Parts: sequence; C-alpha cells; structure tokens
Amino acid sequence: MQLIGHRSKIVTSTDGKGLISQAGDLLLMETLRATGLSKGLSQALQPWRAPRAAHDPGKIVADLAMTLALGGDCLADIAVLRSSRELYGPVASDPTVSRLVTTLAAAGGKALRAIRAARAQARATAWSLAGERAPGADGTLIPVDLDATIVIAHSDKEQAAPTWKHTYGFHPMTAFIDHGQDGTGEAAALLLRRGNAGSNTADDHITAGRLALNQIPAHLHKQVLIRADSAGGTRAFLAWVSARRLKYSIGFNLTDDICAAIPHLPKDVREVAYDAERQPRDGAWVAELTGLLDLSSWPKGMRVIVRKERPHPGAQLRFTDIDGHRYTCFVTGTRPGGSRGQLADLELRHRRRARREDRIRCAKDTGLRNMPLHGFAQNQIWCELVALASELTAWMQMLALDGHPARRWEPKRLRLRLFSTVGRMVKGGRRLRLRLAHHWPWADLIATAIPRLQMLPAP
Repeated sequence: MQLIGHRSKIVTSTDGKGLISQAGDLLLMETLRATGLSKGLSQALQPWRAPRAAHDPGKIVADLAMTLALGGDCLADIAVLRSSRELYGPVASDPTVSRLVTTLAAAGGKALRAIRAARAQARATAWSLAGERAPGADGTLIPVDLDATIVIAHSDKEQAAPTWKHTYGFHPMTAFIDHGQDGTGEAAALLLRRGNAGSNTADDHITAGRLALNQIPAHLHKQVLIRADSAGGTRAFLAWVSARRLKYSIGFNLTDDICAAIPHLPKDVREVAYDAERQPRDGAWVAELTGLLDLSSWPKGMRVIVRKERPHPGAQLRFTDIDGHRYTCFVTGTRPGGSRGQLADLELRHRRRARREDRIRCAKDTGLRNMPLHGFAQNQIWCELVALASELTAWMQMLALDGHPARRWEPKRLRLRLFSTVGRMVKGGRRLRLRLAHHWPWADLIATAIPRLQMLPAP
C-alpha cells in the first residue's frame, strides 16, 4: 500500500498563463449566441445604459446568468468570469453590477417586461433550432407545471414574512415548461411573493400562468397543458384557463360531495391505474365522478377523476382515507376518447407533474435557494436571473447534448463534469484554440458539443 505521505511534496505557484478554470462554460456562451439571447438582452436593456457607459447592461445580465449557471449565489460571484477575460471578454466590476441591478429594480415592471420579452424571443429561436427535439414538436402537448415553494431568508429582507411551514422568508410561485422524460425543463416564470402568501391564491396562479403563456410562441398555445396541484383547483383559476381554451390537469380537493359520491361508483366503471412506465399497477384504480356531481358552477366540460389505491407500507393514514384506501382527485377538460384519452392515461399524465419538484430543486441549485439582496424589487430581478440561468442550461442540453445521458443531467453534475473543466487558451494561425486535458473523462463530450452549437446559425 502506498501512503500519501511518501509522495513528493507538490509546490504551488501562480505563474500559469492561458489557463481557463471554467472552460466548459463555452457551451453556455455558444448557446447565448445561437439563441440570440445576448443580442436580445442588449437591445431590450438599452434604455438603462448610462451615457458613455463602458459596459452594456445586456452583457452584464447575461454574465450574471452564466454566473448562476456555474453555481454562484450572489452578485459578487461574477468575479469568476472576470478572471477569464480571454473567454468572457470585459466583465463589469462589482459596483457597476450592483448599480445596474438597483437601476433595473427601480424601473419595476418596465425592466422586467424588457427582460421577459428577450427571453421569449430567445426561447422561440431555441425551439426552432431544436426542431423535433423541442417541446410541442409533432403536435405533442407542452406541459406547464405551476407550484409554489419556500425560500428561507436568514436576515430581515423586504417583504419577508413567516411561512406556513413555520419558517421565515418568501413563497414564490413558479411555472416550469416540462421537456418530458428524456429532458429537463425551462423556468417560464418565477413570481416572487411574501412568505405568508397563500398556496391556493387564484390571482397568483393566473399571474404565473399568464407570464408562462407569454413565454411560449403564440402558435403553440393550443398545445399547452396547464398542470397544478389542488392549490390551483379554484373556480377563478379554472375559469381563466377555460376562457383561453387551454388544456388543463389540476388537482382537486376531496369535498364532502365527492366523498359522498365515491361509495356510489359502480365497480364496473373502474379502470386499473398505470405506473410510471405505463404498465398496470396492482392495487390502484381510476374512475370518473363527473356524472355523480353537480358541476353547474364550474367551467363547462370539466371532468372529475378519482384515483383509489392502497397506501404504501409505512404511509401515514389520512382522514380522507375510506375503507383503508387512499383517494385523490383531479379535474381536466380533456374529452374522453382515443388511446390517450382513457382515464388511466389522463391520470398518469397528471401524476407526471411531480417532475416539477426536480425543476424546483434545480432552480434552487441555480440561485433560488436564497434571496441575496435586501429590496423586494431587487430580489425579483434576481429571480429573473435565476430563470435566465435555468433556461440557458436547458437550451444548451437540448441543442448540444441530445442523444446523450447528459441531456438529463442536473446543474450539480453539469458543473462537476462539464463546466468546471480546465482548459488552456492557445493563439495560433489567426485562431483561438481551447485545449482540454486528454485524460478528462468528458473531454470528448465537450469537444463534440461545442461545435454542434457553433454550427447553429445566429439569428
């Protein structure tokens, strides 16, 4: 056995030249170029550029988004980019970055609309470049999952308040575009709210849904599927969704009327439920309750579907459990008929909204874990930066890593294996060459993905 103590002492120095510590971030930079996001941000934020300013506000926002994608959790972490001028070009100083965020926060909704418009335009370009790999390709549904999450504040921030989980902080409403089982997802909307904001507030669901819908190209709106838990099962929100003729699959509370109607369900109307692989699941059934309920005050065409299953071993029983079985409910406007309109398929489609938990976890790994600024408007700008970083990463995976397991890698793994790769920038023959270590296990993946992005035409 060879002991570490017997190895030669390693001498360190700071005289290395041409080394890039985050060489894999070239993937994100090429995604910025291919989608036109960098140019779109520059144009959208031009009104907030000070006279004779050396730094473009759009470039600063794009740099901050890349900083969060690399794992930064405060504005000062942009120093990681500033240390590699050969790769990132000129990067603004900390005071300049802070002043810009303060200026955008003071502009309020006008600045937010400018950033969101640039994001929507870049999203349309990214989906167009992706072709059949994009959400909604070949007429498939585009799931948009709405949910709220808790963000803890460890100091007294503006509008931070006690949460329903007995913590202190914020309760933002999120909306994510799901890429399905073979991909990740995009942060369509991150709506910052007070910590004591309600879970089933219809106005907040409508606002988040509207912001998410604005991020999707208009010609694809007929393919949008709004999914939410029972917090979204309110008359106002369902009326808003129905008025726009959007497809929906939303959780529903077990009301007294529903509990009273369940015993009257004939046994022959039950269907065996599916598991995650669309195989029959033992001990689980689905049935429709629409005909046994008075739904005259709800949107026309709304169907109520109930799932019955035996609780998993060790699961805590609830008051709503009947005869040892657990019941859950959801509503949908999808009409019966077709292989994908059967009850078991509709229930499986609704249950797949659980992937929103993965999207929220990834967003928290990309800057949403805490609100680093004091002002509420400043932290809403921070949420837009988180959304930019999340979707920039998702677009990079969709455009450059399709067909590889890395298409589904979460931010932590992407940083460890791809973004944190060390390279050397070499000049020669009027070209810049990025040399990666040949022994790095994922060097070939990076060297293949970057040209795929570089071959995409800039808008």
